[in-house]
Amino acid sequence: MASIPTQLLVVALALSDESGRLLLQQRPAHKHHGGLWELPGGKVESGESPRMALCREIEEELGILLNPGDLSPSLAVDDGADGSIVMIVYTCSVWRGNPEGREGQQWGWFTRSQALELPLPPMDQDLLKRMPE
Repeated sequence: MASIPTQLLVVALALSDESGRLLLQQRPAHKHHGGLWELPGGKVESGESPRMALCREIEEELGILLNPGDLSPSLAVDDGADGSIVMIVYTCSVWRGNPEGREGQQWGWFTRSQALELPLPPMDQDLLKRMPE
């Protein structure tokens, strides 16, 4: 009998400003995919809902506060044939605070075409290509 792979659930945020630009951050050099740009987010921990995990991750990484009710699920992707990583992307355009790189990472606002020109992890590249304009 074949074993069922364990999936890691991760969440990401497609946060857009009043101009429709997306907030992306650059992964710290010492982390997996270091130096690549990505939608902010992270792993869902045991006992957390995906929305609560995303609110926690965004506050930890960027110092901005989100209301779980303002998050809208928009896309889901996995990392390939075995789908060991499943990512849910939520869209949002309402937040409190000013973004700051709390882990020393660079961040910025980008149009979708500008974002696609950045070096991105494969899942983020796939997501950005599939996101509605």
